[in-house]
Amino acid sequence: MVTAVQYNRQALAETKPRMSYSGGKVFVWQQKAKEKLRELLGLDRFQKVDPQLEIEYDRAIEGGREIRFSFQSEEGYRVPCHLVLPEGVSNPPVMIALQGHSTGMHISLGNPKYESDERTIKGGDRDFCVRALKEGYASIAVEQRNFGECGGNEKGPDCFQSAMTALLCGRTTIGERVWDIQRLIDVLESDFGHLVDLKKICCMGNSGGGTATAYLMALEERVVLAMPSCAMCTYRDSIGAMHHCACNYVPDIANWFDMNDLMAMAAPKYYIQVSGMEDGIFPIAGAEEVFLKGKRAYDALGESDKCILVKGEGGHRFYADDAWPFVHKFLGI
Repeated sequence: MVTAVQYNRQALAETKPRMSYSGGKVFVWQQKAKEKLRELLGLDRFQKVDPQLEIEYDRAIEGGREIRFSFQSEEGYRVPCHLVLPEGVSNPPVMIALQGHSTGMHISLGNPKYESDERTIKGGDRDFCVRALKEGYASIAVEQRNFGECGGNEKGPDCFQSAMTALLCGRTTIGERVWDIQRLIDVLESDFGHLVDLKKICCMGNSGGGTATAYLMALEERVVLAMPSCAMCTYRDSIGAMHHCACNYVPDIANWFDMNDLMAMAAPKYYIQVSGMEDGIFPIAGAEEVFLKGKRAYDALGESDKCILVKGEGGHRFYADDAWPFVHKFLGI
């Protein structure tokens, strides 16, 4: 007897996304696709508010400067962040750094809070801001919804109840996370533009942070370079094939798009897809399929040299030594 899970997985495998990019005029397709994606994420339900920026401290750190701040992205909801600036670098590019399902943004800063954090940092190049500092880039560690200070604990994130409740309201957790980062960019423009290069705003993340990066790059024009890691894979081969956190799911999206369409919507932004050859939850075959299909939009625009697939010799983690050279190559820094 076929189980319900088997039945639904087969249904997903047979689903043909009706708005997937298959060739032709990229910008015409992008305009319509982005409108539909915003609708699917529930972003039409969000409203801009006064960010009420609060700077908690501004201090010197080894090799640079760290500014801890928070802002309001929705009425009554605040987003904590850390801006890290390299010493002696004027007007640096800025990398928005998004952790995956971990204990929080302190991982990006290389500041372990819990016993398991040391393994998380050392076992996967997840101290994104530390590496960005070494590369001469500014960076921002962002606490995503349901992670760390915004809902998690020493055991990790607490997404399920929040994600399910959001769906009852016609919202999605991915939409919430994208919205928060877009409002962060507003704050960058209004309050920190004298410290960073606003024409070189980048975003990166691993796993769940890579997922947020992927949806952000599809919709946010102010991001010029996106580096999602261990997150890009067909829905069929990854989040529809095995257990994943509820925050990954967007109702009805497979009837319209697959993840390669997020890449196609991002064209011609600089795009670095990082995938682990042995990643068990975002399998390399599905990751390669996403890249090759998404690349069609870059090819159609004559911008094939703006995207790259970086394959790490390992599992579900970031690969800093493999990926960062392409950041410098693309931005010329």
